[in-house]
Amino acid sequence: MASLVVKVTRAALRLVAAQSPQKAGELAFWLFTRTRSTKPQSEKERKALERAKARMAESETVQLVIPGSVIATHVFRPASAAATGQKILVVHGYRSRSDHMVTLADALVAAGHTVVCLDLPGHGASSGRALHLGKAVEAIDAAWRQHGAFDAFVGHSFGGPSVMAAAAGSILHVPQRRPDRIVTIAAPSDMNDVFRWAGKLMGLGAAAQNAFERQVLRFAGRPLSEFRVDRMMHDLKIRTLVIHAEDDKEVAYTNAEAIARTGSHVRLVKANGFGHRRIVSAEPVTRAVVEFLGEAAKEAEILDLPLPSGQQGDSVAASQSRRPRRLA
Repeated sequence: MASLVVKVTRAALRLVAAQSPQKAGELAFWLFTRTRSTKPQSEKERKALERAKARMAESETVQLVIPGSVIATHVFRPASAAATGQKILVVHGYRSRSDHMVTLADALVAAGHTVVCLDLPGHGASSGRALHLGKAVEAIDAAWRQHGAFDAFVGHSFGGPSVMAAAAGSILHVPQRRPDRIVTIAAPSDMNDVFRWAGKLMGLGAAAQNAFERQVLRFAGRPLSEFRVDRMMHDLKIRTLVIHAEDDKEVAYTNAEAIARTGSHVRLVKANGFGHRRIVSAEPVTRAVVEFLGEAAKEAEILDLPLPSGQQGDSVAASQSRRPRRLA
């Protein structure tokens, strides 16, 4: 059942659309990109942030400016100054923050890498009240200019299409920033789906939905139809690791399969039992990321990660020609 806020929003948009579908689409986009309070939304989140507080305080926080926001980047360095690892940018998802990525960052630092965690506009320690793919790519570009070229991008949820769009140069006014490798975790593959879901939630009619989707052209210089993984990444052979759980209730596993279909340079890993949010701190997942970033080139393949205790997972889709194997 729709909440009171959703019901009121739908009613307001219907009234505006009756006069001007264009105005309704513009208003819908404003509502859609409006960020929420950065305060914990639940007791569970409050405890998670409290656990990460001390580690976040140990990082070096560097603030960067993009239009409409002051962006916070948090730098985690190996203990040894002689470490020769890679420089890795980690980008969280919508309604998340760098604090939730600390376990992954620590695993990478332990392997000798320097990790820069980025708080997207309106999230974590970054200011701003609006976030869309254009703003995310502007923030990634600012991090690249400040901290130097990154060897790898790691993006969770909305952070996935954000790092892919940055690597592909999909936002026309932002320079292409291409790393050697990309890791996506529980990431959507097609922003069209996201906009259709949001339009349905807001109760938009066909004309207002079209106007809503046209707003992408305004901030990106490209239509919404270009923001699907097969179009963004079709001519980029960046080695990519795609991690996703079939039990993800927020972003369907089919999104991971779509990313994997972009080429043999993509490896797909199933992480069943870890859902959408716990997946970023699950030990088998952090280990898989560390191993991927530290290994030589291999043929793409599909792997199963070990499940949490007491969970059972399905086998890899029978359509795959290679028998899946489990990480040790």
